[in-house]
Amino acid sequence: EAAINISDLPICVSAVKPKLFVEAVRAGALLLEIGNYDSFYDQGIKFSVEEIIVMTKETKDLLPEIPLSVTVPHYIPLDRQVDFATRLINEGVDIIQTEGGRSSHPNYSGIQGLFEKAVPTLAATSSIFKEFSKNNIKNPIMSASGLSRVTCPLAIACGASALGVGSVVNKLDNAVAMIAEIRGLKESIENSS
Repeated sequence: EAAINISDLPICVSAVKPKLFVEAVRAGALLLEIGNYDSFYDQGIKFSVEEIIVMTKETKDLLPEIPLSVTVPHYIPLDRQVDFATRLINEGVDIIQTEGGRSSHPNYSGIQGLFEKAVPTLAATSSIFKEFSKNNIKNPIMSASGLSRVTCPLAIACGASALGVGSVVNKLDNAVAMIAEIRGLKESIENSS
């Protein structure tokens, strides 16, 4: 409700407990996401494919008309990520989201480090996009995790329809810097097309 009061943008909420989505939709959320698994990794929690399928089915049963994005975990081998993404589409998922930032440990700083950080996300995006194209699947892919001004255009080139960024903005300590970073991300995408 607070976000809706200050913005005309559609609001997306993320959870791993589908029942929580019901109140969020009542409050005005227009898009749901099963994801943000990285908040569980430090606790040693990794959701299995079957657990994510159960969450997906429960969410679709509760709120069948609300668009649903599901994140494909980075810790699944790449070929299985592709298979899982296709399976999620068959379960009625509208948007597939990649992740990978935590699986990457750059050896370098600067631009080279930014590329290294994005590699798992870009690889997943490209692999899923190729499989979707081969099978005429039109669902959008949101490339997320480890992206920056330098690598966002690459995610689009790899087949992403949307981008998810978090830490590149969240690590900043004031609203002005955050707004500047978001504008810079947008400009990097616009200038690459």
